[in-house]
Amino acid sequence: MKAATIREIKEELNDKSKIELVNISLRLAKFKKDNKELLTYLLFESEDEFQFVTGIKQDIDLQFSEINRSQYYFIKKSVRKILRGIKKQIRYSPKKETEVELLIYFCKKLKTFSPPIRGNRVLQNIYHRQIELVQKKIKALHEDLQYDYGVELVELTR
Repeated sequence: MKAATIREIKEELNDKSKIELVNISLRLAKFKKDNKELLTYLLFESEDEFQFVTGIKQDIDLQFSEINRSQYYFIKKSVRKILRGIKKQIRYSPKKETEVELLIYFCKKLKTFSPPIRGNRVLQNIYHRQIELVQKKIKALHEDLQYDYGVELVELTR
């Protein structure tokens, strides 16, 4: 089965009634967890982006506190898992500031993590790749935000 284009889907959705749209949305939410998370964001969290970001930061804190610190192997796996979750949450928000803010927060948590990431090349590479990504993303923001996030980025690169 070939998937329809976004334009075709949009035209078809415009022809549907309100009840049909609700049923389609519910069926879509049941199909995959990502769809359900996206609908949750769109319906409940998109109005208050600050609360959305705060919730993700709290989740990041919790995940960092639960990392098994006995070996760098477990730390690497956990850090990658946390980063995957952050990237998935970032996709839900259309605001670029959200992406920059969450990636900077992740880098701050990783930099202050104990045992230090200096002891492991893979963790250092993850950290540096995210710093480079943040630098690219900051360039696309408004000048005032570029300055604010740039100051935070300078602190991270020290």
